[in-house]
Amino acid sequence: MNIAVLGSGLVGGTIARDLAEDKSFKVTVIDRSEASLDKLGKNFAGKRQCADAGDIKKVAALVKPFDIVVGALPGFMAFNVIREIIKAGKHTVDISFYPEDPFELDALARDKDVIAITDCGVAPGIPNIIAGRMQEEWDELTDFTYYVGGLPEVREQPFEYRACFSPIDVIEEYTRPARMMIDGKVVTKPALSGIETINVEGLGTLEGFNTDGLRTLLRTLKCPNMKEKTLRYPGHARLMEIFRETGLFHEDTVDVGGKSIRPVDLTAKLLFPLWELPKGERDLVVLIVEIEGRKGKKPFKRRWQMVDHYDVKNHVTSMARTTGYTCSVAVRAVARKVYTTPGMSPPEFLGKDKKVHDFMLTGLAERGVVLNEA
Repeated sequence: MNIAVLGSGLVGGTIARDLAEDKSFKVTVIDRSEASLDKLGKNFAGKRQCADAGDIKKVAALVKPFDIVVGALPGFMAFNVIREIIKAGKHTVDISFYPEDPFELDALARDKDVIAITDCGVAPGIPNIIAGRMQEEWDELTDFTYYVGGLPEVREQPFEYRACFSPIDVIEEYTRPARMMIDGKVVTKPALSGIETINVEGLGTLEGFNTDGLRTLLRTLKCPNMKEKTLRYPGHARLMEIFRETGLFHEDTVDVGGKSIRPVDLTAKLLFPLWELPKGERDLVVLIVEIEGRKGKKPFKRRWQMVDHYDVKNHVTSMARTTGYTCSVAVRAVARKVYTTPGMSPPEFLGKDKKVHDFMLTGLAERGVVLNEA
Protein backbone atom coordinates (compact mmCIF):
# COMPACT_ATOMS: atom_id res chain seq x y z
CA MET A 1 0.00 0.00 0.00
CA ASN A 2 1.31 3.43 -1.00
CA ILE A 3 1.17 6.14 1.66
CA ALA A 4 2.06 9.83 1.35
CA VAL A 5 2.96 11.99 4.35
CA LEU A 6 2.53 15.70 3.68
CA GLY A 7 5.02 17.54 5.87
CA SER A 8 8.35 16.33 7.25
CA GLY A 9 8.57 18.36 10.44
CA LEU A 10 9.15 16.84 13.86
CA VAL A 11 5.73 15.19 13.95
CA GLY A 12 5.39 14.44 10.23
CA GLY A 13 8.86 12.91 10.21
CA THR A 14 7.98 10.70 13.18
CA ILE A 15 4.81 9.49 11.48
CA ALA A 16 6.75 8.74 8.30
CA ARG A 17 9.48 6.78 10.08
CA ASP A 18 6.98 4.68 12.00
CA LEU A 19 4.99 3.83 8.88
CA ALA A 20 8.11 3.17 6.80
CA GLU A 21 9.18 0.47 9.27
CA ASP A 22 6.11 -1.50 8.21
CA LYS A 23 7.09 -3.61 5.21
CA SER A 24 3.51 -3.65 3.93
CA PHE A 25 3.71 0.11 3.28
CA LYS A 26 5.59 2.14 0.70
CA VAL A 27 5.98 5.58 2.23
CA THR A 28 6.77 8.87 0.47
CA VAL A 29 7.28 12.10 2.41
CA ILE A 30 6.42 15.30 0.55
CA ASP A 31 7.77 18.65 1.72
CA ARG A 32 8.82 21.86 0.01
CA SER A 33 12.00 22.07 2.12
CA GLU A 34 14.97 19.95 1.07
CA ALA A 35 16.59 20.70 4.43
CA SER A 36 13.57 19.34 6.28
CA LEU A 37 13.52 16.20 4.14
CA ASP A 38 17.23 15.68 4.83
CA LYS A 39 16.48 15.55 8.56
CA LEU A 40 14.71 12.25 8.01
CA GLY A 41 18.19 10.76 8.01
CA LYS A 42 20.13 8.35 5.84
CA ASN A 43 18.40 5.33 7.35
CA PHE A 44 14.89 6.45 6.42
CA ALA A 45 13.24 3.50 4.67
CA GLY A 46 10.86 5.56 2.54
CA LYS A 47 11.14 8.00 -0.35
CA ARG A 48 11.38 11.79 -0.29
CA GLN A 49 9.78 14.23 -2.69
CA CYS A 50 10.45 17.95 -2.69
CA ALA A 51 7.17 19.71 -3.58
CA ASP A 52 4.81 22.26 -2.07
CA ALA A 53 1.94 20.22 -0.62
CA GLY A 54 0.24 23.46 0.41
CA ASP A 55 -0.23 24.54 -3.22
CA ILE A 56 -3.92 23.77 -3.72
CA LYS A 57 -3.59 23.57 -7.51
CA LYS A 58 -1.01 20.80 -7.20
CA VAL A 59 -2.52 18.64 -4.44
CA ALA A 60 -4.57 16.36 -6.73
CA ALA A 61 -1.55 15.51 -8.88
CA LEU A 62 0.69 15.02 -5.83
CA VAL A 63 -1.59 12.51 -4.12
CA LYS A 64 -2.70 10.61 -7.24
CA PRO A 65 -0.23 7.68 -6.82
CA PHE A 66 -1.20 7.00 -3.20
CA ASP A 67 -3.85 5.01 -1.32
CA ILE A 68 -3.73 6.94 1.97
CA VAL A 69 -2.55 10.51 2.51
CA VAL A 70 -1.38 11.71 5.93
CA GLY A 71 -1.68 15.42 6.70
CA ALA A 72 0.96 17.00 8.95
CA LEU A 73 0.79 20.58 7.68
CA PRO A 74 0.32 23.86 9.59
CA GLY A 75 -3.30 24.43 10.54
CA PHE A 76 -3.85 27.57 8.46
CA MET A 77 -3.51 25.62 5.19
CA ALA A 78 -4.71 22.16 6.21
CA PHE A 79 -8.47 22.39 5.63
CA ASN A 80 -8.23 23.32 1.96
CA VAL A 81 -5.60 20.63 1.38
CA ILE A 82 -7.86 18.02 3.00
CA ARG A 83 -10.67 19.08 0.69
CA GLU A 84 -8.48 18.48 -2.37
CA ILE A 85 -7.33 15.09 -1.04
CA ILE A 86 -10.96 14.02 -0.61
CA LYS A 87 -11.86 15.33 -4.07
CA ALA A 88 -9.08 13.11 -5.42
CA GLY A 89 -10.76 10.11 -3.76
CA LYS A 90 -7.95 9.33 -1.33
CA HIS A 91 -8.34 8.18 2.27
CA THR A 92 -6.70 10.58 4.70
CA VAL A 93 -5.62 10.84 8.33
CA ASP A 94 -4.76 14.34 9.55
CA ILE A 95 -3.23 15.87 12.69
CA SER A 96 -3.57 19.58 11.83
CA PHE A 97 -5.11 22.12 14.22
CA TYR A 98 -7.26 24.06 11.75
CA PRO A 99 -10.09 26.45 12.70
CA GLU A 100 -12.68 25.25 10.16
CA ASP A 101 -15.49 22.78 10.90
CA PRO A 102 -14.39 19.39 9.50
CA PHE A 103 -18.00 18.31 9.02
CA GLU A 104 -18.26 20.82 6.18
CA LEU A 105 -16.43 18.15 4.18
CA ASP A 106 -18.53 15.21 5.38
CA ALA A 107 -20.93 15.09 2.43
CA LEU A 108 -18.02 15.29 -0.02
CA ALA A 109 -16.15 12.48 1.74
CA ARG A 110 -19.22 10.25 1.77
CA ASP A 111 -19.89 10.97 -1.89
CA LYS A 112 -16.29 10.01 -2.73
CA ASP A 113 -16.44 6.97 -0.38
CA VAL A 114 -13.39 8.37 1.42
CA ILE A 115 -12.39 7.67 5.02
CA ALA A 116 -11.15 10.99 6.44
CA ILE A 117 -9.94 10.89 10.05
CA THR A 118 -9.30 14.37 11.42
CA ASP A 119 -7.79 15.84 14.62
CA CYS A 120 -5.91 12.58 15.11
CA GLY A 121 -3.07 13.60 17.45
CA VAL A 122 -2.45 13.44 21.16
CA ALA A 123 -5.26 15.90 21.94
CA PRO A 124 -7.58 16.31 20.22
CA GLY A 125 -7.15 12.59 19.61
CA ILE A 126 -6.63 10.25 22.55
CA PRO A 127 -9.23 11.92 24.85
CA ASN A 128 -11.77 11.75 22.01
CA ILE A 129 -11.20 8.03 21.53
CA ILE A 130 -11.80 7.43 25.25
CA ALA A 131 -14.89 9.68 25.30
CA GLY A 132 -16.39 7.89 22.31
CA ARG A 133 -15.99 4.53 24.06
CA MET A 134 -17.44 5.75 27.36
CA GLN A 135 -20.47 7.17 25.56
CA GLU A 136 -21.15 3.69 24.19
CA GLU A 137 -20.54 1.89 27.51
CA TRP A 138 -22.41 4.19 29.90
CA ASP A 139 -26.05 5.25 29.86
CA GLU A 140 -25.21 8.89 30.56
CA LEU A 141 -22.18 11.16 30.58
CA THR A 142 -22.38 14.17 32.89
CA ASP A 143 -18.86 15.66 32.92
CA PHE A 144 -15.87 15.41 30.60
CA THR A 145 -12.61 17.30 31.13
CA TYR A 146 -9.16 16.81 29.79
CA TYR A 147 -5.87 18.58 30.47
CA VAL A 148 -2.95 18.35 28.07
CA GLY A 149 0.40 20.02 27.60
CA GLY A 150 3.80 19.57 26.02
CA LEU A 151 6.60 20.90 28.23
CA PRO A 152 10.40 21.01 28.36
CA GLU A 153 11.90 18.87 31.12
CA VAL A 154 14.24 21.75 31.97
CA ARG A 155 12.51 25.01 32.89
CA GLU A 156 14.14 28.19 31.58
CA GLN A 157 12.88 31.73 32.06
CA PRO A 158 11.11 33.67 30.72
CA PHE A 159 8.89 31.27 28.74
CA GLU A 160 9.53 27.89 30.39
CA TYR A 161 8.23 26.40 27.16
CA ARG A 162 9.44 24.73 23.97
CA ALA A 163 7.39 24.13 20.81
CA CYS A 164 7.68 20.86 18.93
CA PHE A 165 5.42 22.09 16.12
CA SER A 166 4.59 25.25 14.20
CA PRO A 167 4.74 28.37 16.44
CA ILE A 168 1.80 29.80 14.48
CA ASP A 169 -0.30 26.83 15.68
CA VAL A 170 0.88 27.39 19.26
CA ILE A 171 -0.09 31.07 19.11
CA GLU A 172 -3.49 30.00 17.75
CA GLU A 173 -4.12 28.23 21.07
CA TYR A 174 -3.55 31.55 22.87
CA THR A 175 -5.86 33.59 20.65
CA ARG A 176 -8.71 31.39 19.43
CA PRO A 177 -11.74 31.74 21.79
CA ALA A 178 -12.28 28.58 23.84
CA ARG A 179 -15.61 26.83 23.37
CA MET A 180 -16.92 24.62 26.16
CA MET A 181 -20.19 23.05 27.25
CA ILE A 182 -21.78 24.25 30.49
CA ASP A 183 -25.18 22.89 31.58
CA GLY A 184 -25.89 21.72 28.04
CA LYS A 185 -25.10 25.04 26.34
CA VAL A 186 -22.05 25.98 24.29
CA VAL A 187 -20.24 28.83 26.02
CA THR A 188 -17.29 30.78 24.64
CA LYS A 189 -14.57 32.16 26.89
CA PRO A 190 -11.27 33.87 26.07
CA ALA A 191 -8.27 31.63 25.51
CA LEU A 192 -5.89 31.66 28.50
CA SER A 193 -8.78 32.28 30.91
CA GLY A 194 -9.91 30.08 33.79
CA ILE A 195 -6.42 29.39 35.15
CA GLU A 196 -6.30 26.59 37.72
CA THR A 197 -3.44 24.68 39.33
CA ILE A 198 -2.95 20.96 38.75
CA ASN A 199 -0.56 18.84 40.79
CA VAL A 200 1.12 16.02 38.85
CA GLU A 201 3.15 13.49 40.76
CA GLY A 202 6.82 13.76 39.90
CA LEU A 203 6.38 17.13 38.18
CA GLY A 204 4.81 19.30 40.84
CA THR A 205 2.39 22.14 40.13
CA LEU A 206 1.25 23.00 36.60
CA GLU A 207 -1.34 25.52 35.48
CA GLY A 208 -4.26 24.74 33.22
CA PHE A 209 -6.13 27.34 31.17
CA ASN A 210 -9.01 27.36 28.70
CA THR A 211 -8.24 26.52 25.08
CA ASP A 212 -10.39 25.52 22.11
CA GLY A 213 -9.60 21.82 22.03
CA LEU A 214 -13.05 20.23 22.29
CA ARG A 215 -13.87 21.02 18.67
CA THR A 216 -16.03 18.19 17.24
CA LEU A 217 -16.90 16.84 20.71
CA LEU A 218 -19.22 19.81 21.20
CA ARG A 219 -21.35 18.29 18.45
CA THR A 220 -20.78 14.57 18.78
CA LEU A 221 -20.59 13.88 22.54
CA LYS A 222 -23.80 13.83 24.56
CA CYS A 223 -22.46 15.39 27.73
CA PRO A 224 -23.79 18.60 29.37
CA ASN A 225 -20.45 19.70 30.86
CA MET A 226 -17.21 19.60 28.84
CA LYS A 227 -13.99 21.57 28.81
CA GLU A 228 -10.40 21.33 27.62
CA LYS A 229 -7.45 23.00 29.30
CA THR A 230 -3.86 23.34 28.17
CA LEU A 231 -1.10 22.72 30.71
CA ARG A 232 2.01 24.85 31.15
CA TYR A 233 4.41 25.69 33.95
CA PRO A 234 2.97 28.38 36.26
CA GLY A 235 3.25 31.93 34.93
CA HIS A 236 3.32 31.11 31.21
CA ALA A 237 -0.36 31.91 30.64
CA ARG A 238 -0.06 35.40 32.11
CA LEU A 239 2.97 36.15 29.95
CA MET A 240 1.13 35.02 26.80
CA GLU A 241 -1.86 37.13 27.82
CA ILE A 242 0.42 40.18 27.99
CA PHE A 243 1.75 39.37 24.51
CA ARG A 244 -1.79 39.03 23.18
CA GLU A 245 -3.13 42.21 24.78
CA THR A 246 -0.10 44.16 23.56
CA GLY A 247 -1.09 43.23 20.01
CA LEU A 248 1.84 40.93 19.24
CA PHE A 249 -0.55 38.14 18.17
CA HIS A 250 -2.80 40.34 16.00
CA GLU A 251 -3.46 39.24 12.42
CA ASP A 252 -4.44 42.64 10.99
CA THR A 253 -1.58 44.35 9.16
CA VAL A 254 0.15 47.41 10.58
CA ASP A 255 2.45 49.90 8.86
CA VAL A 256 6.08 49.65 9.94
CA GLY A 257 8.46 51.94 8.08
CA GLY A 258 6.21 51.99 5.03
CA LYS A 259 5.76 48.19 4.95
CA SER A 260 2.60 46.30 5.91
CA ILE A 261 3.21 43.39 8.24
CA ARG A 262 1.07 41.16 10.42
CA PRO A 263 2.30 41.35 14.03
CA VAL A 264 1.63 37.63 14.50
CA ASP A 265 4.00 36.75 11.64
CA LEU A 266 6.82 38.79 13.14
CA THR A 267 6.15 37.40 16.62
CA ALA A 268 6.20 33.83 15.34
CA LYS A 269 9.45 34.51 13.48
CA LEU A 270 11.07 35.89 16.63
CA LEU A 271 9.69 33.25 18.99
CA PHE A 272 10.54 30.21 16.90
CA PRO A 273 14.28 30.16 17.67
CA LEU A 274 13.49 30.81 21.34
CA TRP A 275 10.81 28.09 21.52
CA GLU A 276 12.37 25.51 19.22
CA LEU A 277 13.44 22.39 21.08
CA PRO A 278 17.19 22.01 20.51
CA LYS A 279 18.35 18.62 19.28
CA GLY A 280 18.79 16.29 22.23
CA GLU A 281 16.91 18.50 24.72
CA ARG A 282 14.21 16.48 26.43
CA ASP A 283 10.50 17.24 26.56
CA LEU A 284 7.47 15.58 28.10
CA VAL A 285 3.72 15.43 27.51
CA VAL A 286 1.11 15.33 30.24
CA LEU A 287 -2.44 14.17 29.50
CA ILE A 288 -5.20 13.82 32.11
CA VAL A 289 -8.72 12.70 31.13
CA GLU A 290 -11.61 12.75 33.61
CA ILE A 291 -15.12 11.48 32.84
CA GLU A 292 -18.18 11.20 35.08
CA GLY A 293 -21.48 9.58 34.29
CA ARG A 294 -23.98 6.88 35.11
CA LYS A 295 -24.60 3.27 34.15
CA GLY A 296 -28.08 2.42 35.23
CA LYS A 297 -28.51 4.13 38.58
CA LYS A 298 -24.87 3.76 39.55
CA PRO A 299 -22.62 6.85 39.22
CA PHE A 300 -19.15 6.36 37.76
CA LYS A 301 -16.02 8.47 37.65
CA ARG A 302 -12.93 7.42 35.71
CA ARG A 303 -9.58 9.14 35.35
CA TRP A 304 -6.69 8.41 33.02
CA GLN A 305 -3.22 9.95 33.22
CA MET A 306 -0.20 9.84 30.94
CA VAL A 307 3.19 11.40 31.54
CA ASP A 308 5.25 10.60 28.47
CA HIS A 309 8.95 11.43 28.15
CA TYR A 310 11.47 12.05 25.39
CA ASP A 311 12.68 8.83 23.73
CA VAL A 312 16.40 8.93 24.51
CA LYS A 313 17.22 5.77 22.55
CA ASN A 314 15.65 6.90 19.27
CA HIS A 315 15.93 10.67 19.83
CA VAL A 316 12.20 11.31 19.36
CA THR A 317 10.42 14.10 21.23
CA SER A 318 7.49 13.19 23.42
CA MET A 319 5.20 15.56 21.51
CA ALA A 320 6.18 13.89 18.23
CA ARG A 321 5.69 10.43 19.75
CA THR A 322 2.28 11.02 21.31
CA THR A 323 0.92 12.99 18.34
CA GLY A 324 2.62 11.05 15.56
CA TYR A 325 1.95 7.56 16.82
CA THR A 326 -1.75 8.29 17.37
CA CYS A 327 -1.86 9.22 13.70
CA SER A 328 0.27 6.32 12.43
CA VAL A 329 -1.80 3.77 14.35
CA ALA A 330 -4.97 5.28 12.85
CA VAL A 331 -3.42 4.92 9.39
CA ARG A 332 -2.92 1.22 10.13
CA ALA A 333 -6.56 0.96 11.26
CA VAL A 334 -7.63 2.25 7.84
CA ALA A 335 -5.07 0.23 5.86
CA ARG A 336 -6.00 -3.02 7.64
CA LYS A 337 -9.74 -2.32 7.39
CA VAL A 338 -10.18 -2.17 11.16
CA TYR A 339 -11.92 1.16 10.60
CA THR A 340 -13.99 1.35 7.42
CA THR A 341 -16.56 4.13 7.86
CA PRO A 342 -16.54 6.72 5.03
CA GLY A 343 -17.04 10.40 5.78
CA MET A 344 -15.35 12.81 8.16
CA SER A 345 -14.38 10.92 11.31
CA PRO A 346 -13.09 12.72 14.40
CA PRO A 347 -11.32 10.31 16.79
CA GLU A 348 -14.41 9.84 18.98
CA PHE A 349 -15.98 7.95 16.06
CA LEU A 350 -13.09 5.48 16.26
CA GLY A 351 -13.73 5.06 19.97
CA LYS A 352 -17.38 4.06 19.43
CA ASP A 353 -16.28 0.65 18.17
CA LYS A 354 -14.56 -1.29 20.94
CA LYS A 355 -12.45 -3.16 18.39
CA VAL A 356 -11.12 0.10 16.96
CA HIS A 357 -10.71 1.64 20.43
CA ASP A 358 -8.65 -1.34 21.57
CA PHE A 359 -6.63 -1.35 18.34
CA MET A 360 -5.71 2.30 18.85
CA LEU A 361 -4.72 2.08 22.53
CA THR A 362 -2.87 -1.20 22.00
CA GLY A 363 -0.95 0.30 19.09
CA LEU A 364 0.02 3.29 21.20
CA ALA A 365 1.09 1.07 24.11
CA GLU A 366 3.27 -1.00 21.76
CA ARG A 367 5.09 2.24 20.97
CA GLY A 368 5.48 3.16 24.64
CA VAL A 369 2.61 5.66 24.81
CA VAL A 370 0.65 4.38 27.80
CA LEU A 371 -2.36 5.75 29.66
CA ASN A 372 -2.72 4.61 33.25
CA GLU A 373 -6.19 4.54 34.73
CA ALA A 374 -6.73 5.69 38.30
